[in-house]
Amino acid sequence: MKKKGSLGMSVVLAFSIALAGCSGQPATTEGGQGESPGTTTTGTAEQPSGEPKYGGTVTYGFSSPFQGLLERGFYEGVDDDKILYFMMDPLFQVGDDLRVYPYIAEWTESEDHKTFTFTFKKGVKWHNGEELTVEDWKYALEVIAHPDYTGPRYSYVEMIEGAQEYHEGKANEISGIKVIDPYTIELKMKRAAVNTIDNLWSYPMPKKYYEGIPIKDLPSSPQVRQKPIGTGPFKVKNIQPGEFVELERFDDYWQGKPYLDGIVYKVYDGALATSLLKNGEIDITDIPRSQVKEVEKLDNVYIKEEDELGYAYIGFDFGHWDKEQERVVMDNPKFQNKKLRQAFYYAIDRQGLLDAFENGKGTLIQSPMPTVSWAKAPDSELIPYEYNPEKAKQLLDEAGYKDIDGDGMREDPQGQKFTVTYHAMSGTEVSEPRAQAVIQFLREVGIDASLNGGSLKEFNLFYDMIENDDPSVELFAGAWGLDSDPDPTGLWRSSDMWNFPRWYNEESDRLIEEGVSEKAFDPEYRKNVYIQWQKLVNEEVPMIFLYSRKEINVINKRLQGVHTNSFANNLYSHKWYVTD
Repeated sequence: MKKKGSLGMSVVLAFSIALAGCSGQPATTEGGQGESPGTTTTGTAEQPSGEPKYGGTVTYGFSSPFQGLLERGFYEGVDDDKILYFMMDPLFQVGDDLRVYPYIAEWTESEDHKTFTFTFKKGVKWHNGEELTVEDWKYALEVIAHPDYTGPRYSYVEMIEGAQEYHEGKANEISGIKVIDPYTIELKMKRAAVNTIDNLWSYPMPKKYYEGIPIKDLPSSPQVRQKPIGTGPFKVKNIQPGEFVELERFDDYWQGKPYLDGIVYKVYDGALATSLLKNGEIDITDIPRSQVKEVEKLDNVYIKEEDELGYAYIGFDFGHWDKEQERVVMDNPKFQNKKLRQAFYYAIDRQGLLDAFENGKGTLIQSPMPTVSWAKAPDSELIPYEYNPEKAKQLLDEAGYKDIDGDGMREDPQGQKFTVTYHAMSGTEVSEPRAQAVIQFLREVGIDASLNGGSLKEFNLFYDMIENDDPSVELFAGAWGLDSDPDPTGLWRSSDMWNFPRWYNEESDRLIEEGVSEKAFDPEYRKNVYIQWQKLVNEEVPMIFLYSRKEINVINKRLQGVHTNSFANNLYSHKWYVTD
């Protein structure tokens, strides 16, 4: 369940958990031209005559400024993730069925499930002409495990034997990594785990290209920020920070010369999506669900809906991240009372939010497991938290939060004014009214809620404040895109930096560990562990789980060969082509 990253918005998918080491391009039938099981297509793409042709450019639109961390090991949000899909391929990939398949590398596994031998394809090239070898992957694993690495992906390498000692500065190398030849590498794991391949970091880094750059300086280096390279079908030609990225065809791409001459990744105002699509200024984008009815009227596009591998939520702030100890610290007493948190849940009309601001394109959830996951607990085993403001008031009273002075707003059990700031993101025309709706729901049960700082926050500022534990952030809206494997590692353990609520529960950590134990090689045992974990989280309410939504992908009929699934809409872009 690690973040794809990816990730957030007031409730717009903020990170694309291609956090995930293997969150790559999907395996499909017929060269990736089939549709994933969750795809619903509205409108009809123009049926081309003859074979795909070379040439032409398309514009890929995204409604938030990109940060520009164009290296898989360091990027943070879906904004950069979408660019990286065009320019970087993983070693192994996740298929539409959410299983992991060989891609650039294949592997064999020892009988005790602890030793993996990987063999790379020969002739795969970086955009600067250097050949990809196992040394590039070894280097990437060492970067992420290094003591100077400040990114959030250590959990993708910590399972390797010797990684912890290297991470703590007690060893000069990772003992579990053995290079056999330029195309073969052996990794030994500390223990057997059912999801080793799912969670193992699968993106190499160009070792020679980064040579001489201290690891702590890599995220700010020109090689990452201005002139990034990868192994994907398109290479970066020009970057205008926060506005656009020009990508051009990489003729030596390992899967063959792409059809398109290039792709322009363009940032646009989300409120203008319909008009930009109508005018042909954008060829492909995912739109706010609030604009679906308008876009459906356009005759020059078709729509592909996908069940989202992710969920939207409202989180409570329980404390902070201790950078030295690399653990969450629950030192904020404000939301420690479980009845208080449950009252918040009952106070918010989640179905009303879904209908009003997402055009009903989604499904309510009661736990951090999306509807498409095989590990999702049955709804019958979870508390439904249906909208019930009277129940919310009752729980608030029982928890000692009462209106003492008669002003309609509640005081805390110590008789002090109880106020809550709500931290939300800008981005679309519904961002402000949606945030105000949440605030109004809370105020209707006597919780004195207000918008943090009096305004919505731009994407990068929004998450910077959360990641840095800004004290003004108390209640916050966000969303996670997830990996194919349901392991909550990366988001929910006490040692996970992306545990944004800063919530720690001993039983939760134990169940997460049990879900990848040797017993978990039994699928039914593992599923039951995750059901127990979901029941615990559902009861404890470290956050309010809103819904899993539909991703609404809109494509100009001139653009052919587009494949979408539950976690991406820019897959197999080397097969994209235009008809004009």
